[in-house]
Amino acid sequence: MMAAVCGTMVWVGAALAQPFDTNFTFDVNAVVPDGTPLGLTLTTNLTLAAGSTISDLTVSLDITGGYNGDLYAFLSGPDGGFAILLNRVGVSNNASAFGYGDSGFNVTFSDAAAHSIQYYQDYTDPAGGVVLGTWQPEGVNIAPQSSPATFLTTGQTAMLSSFDGTDANGTWTLFLADLSAGGQSTVVSWSLDIVTVPEPQTWVLGALGLSLLAAKRLG
Repeated sequence: MMAAVCGTMVWVGAALAQPFDTNFTFDVNAVVPDGTPLGLTLTTNLTLAAGSTISDLTVSLDITGGYNGDLYAFLSGPDGGFAILLNRVGVSNNASAFGYGDSGFNVTFSDAAAHSIQYYQDYTDPAGGVVLGTWQPEGVNIAPQSSPATFLTTGQTAMLSSFDGTDANGTWTLFLADLSAGGQSTVVSWSLDIVTVPEPQTWVLGALGLSLLAAKRLG
């Protein structure tokens, strides 16, 4: 009898912890207004299982054209969470006040990546072309018009981990701005890959309670 009870508890535990990985891809083909902080706002309303709590999140961006060092981009969620994806990449007090002059991104952002995209030329040189690969978000939560020195002294405080533990259901916002005139960037597409753990159903909690009660009586 004890073996049966333990088996039930293991099965219920597995049901409680089952994660789901869902990918949402959005074809946009929208131009980022050049040389203005007003930018481009993209919103989408996501519907997952009720009570879907985020345990991991990655974001992909496909951007063509423009001047990479001009771009500022952030992601915000429906239930908290805020991440700075791009913030004038390459801007610093010992490199350039204008940032990197490459043109375009086809990248995935993950907190688990080896390097931040902030100074990607330290690790790869696209030779004026499109940046590829998986990178940490820039995460530097300062105004994009800040002095170049500030970018070096400010740490990563706005990362994708800020979405962990929040509800995935509702309105998500991706914002992009081009802060300096010259060069036109186009958002071809973007995507969210969301790993969620749904809240346990009432019957699962009931089964767990009965299992614990039976185990207590047998003990």
